[in-house]
Amino acid sequence: MWSAGLHRTIKIILAGALAAGLVACGPAGARHGGHAAAGHRTRHGKQAAHHHKHARRHHRRHKHAKPGKHHTPPSPGHLTVLAEPQAGIGPIYRLITGARKSVDLTMYELIDPTAERDLAADAARGVDVRVLLDSHLERSRNASTFSYLAGHGVHVHWAPGNTTYHQKTLTVDGRVSVVMTLNLVASDYASTRDFAVIDTDHADIAAIAATFDADFADRHIDPPDGTDLVWSPTNAQRSVLSVIEGAHRTLAVEDEEMDDPAVTAALAAAARRGVNVMIIMTANSEWDAAFAELTGAGVHVRLYPDSESALYIHAKAIVADAGQSDRRVLVGSQNFSVASLDYNRELGILTSDRAVVAAISAALATDYAGATRSPTAAPSQGSGAAASCTATAKVYNASRHENDVYVHSNQPDQEATARAGGYSKSYRTNGSGYAVIYLNGPPAGALITVTVGGATCTARD
Repeated sequence: MWSAGLHRTIKIILAGALAAGLVACGPAGARHGGHAAAGHRTRHGKQAAHHHKHARRHHRRHKHAKPGKHHTPPSPGHLTVLAEPQAGIGPIYRLITGARKSVDLTMYELIDPTAERDLAADAARGVDVRVLLDSHLERSRNASTFSYLAGHGVHVHWAPGNTTYHQKTLTVDGRVSVVMTLNLVASDYASTRDFAVIDTDHADIAAIAATFDADFADRHIDPPDGTDLVWSPTNAQRSVLSVIEGAHRTLAVEDEEMDDPAVTAALAAAARRGVNVMIIMTANSEWDAAFAELTGAGVHVRLYPDSESALYIHAKAIVADAGQSDRRVLVGSQNFSVASLDYNRELGILTSDRAVVAAISAALATDYAGATRSPTAAPSQGSGAAASCTATAKVYNASRHENDVYVHSNQPDQEATARAGGYSKSYRTNGSGYAVIYLNGPPAGALITVTVGGATCTARD
């Protein structure tokens, strides 16, 4: 909960941002606007985020996460926050149209005619425009944009198909990068909570550029840390856990998913040790078991309805100890899911910059005040209910006999094992009884048997 004094401070901050639109991070302090009434919005972004948790990359799960890496503070004024929907997309458009030499854009979804025309216009006047679009999950959604850009002089590539590129980053002239939680989807702008951090730190820009060059060429790279970058899958989960586990007084969180057991457990543990933990999300029954675990531990969960008239929480941000000397914020494209933290290409920023922390903290405080309390009761499994599960499977890579097995059950936090043709693989279900198992070995069409808790189910891919 926030004190009355802090609420008064927040109201002053919000009033300034309504006039300015942009939350500038500099000596003058942070400004942020209260959220506007929600308008029309496509829900595809949420559905795609749900599906992207099945993405595959070399498995780098950290069951006993090490502390996050040390981040050297950037020089003052190197970071500026845009809080959406108040700031509007205009500052992003102006960066694109103001390019003199180069534009590099990595985007999960790009469905914005204005941005597409601006990129094409840049290319027409001689700017080197390169665009990397996700093809693993969003190829069909991005196909029209790909064709348009390719036909207008833009160097557009599909991202490597074996990885979900959920990153949302723009770099202009090698002098400024924008690390975003938002996709460039025009129908989402008016009523979706998102953040964009404009970054002029030289080390960050160099790291982002080096990673883009490698990804654009489909060449392996271990992304450089820069000054304050958080990459998936290399250091994301341990960075997320370091912020949560290092909090002493307060944690404020917005995310689209609550589907990583390690993150849920860390948030619950923080509340139990006396940290005031506040979570703001859009309601989704998939996360009910996690919400029950969190509220049972003393976490304050506030939800917006999943409706066209409500603000949609698409942001991914963790603010620890706002207003204190040990304050930190992590903001970027990473959702709280195993795929997002351990498999996808994602990018975020972890910083202690006073104005950045204050701006994002103010936005989360406003959203928290406008949401409703989450029900505290755990979803009923019934003490005498029979264990049950359903399984579906699909071929991920036929030439290598790789299969994805999706398990839904009423067996939360249990070991789920898929077996077929002498091959087996296990993965623990999350708080909702869900797991995705990567079963390598059996050929396409093999009968796959799944056991979880006392339940058994089968599938064929």
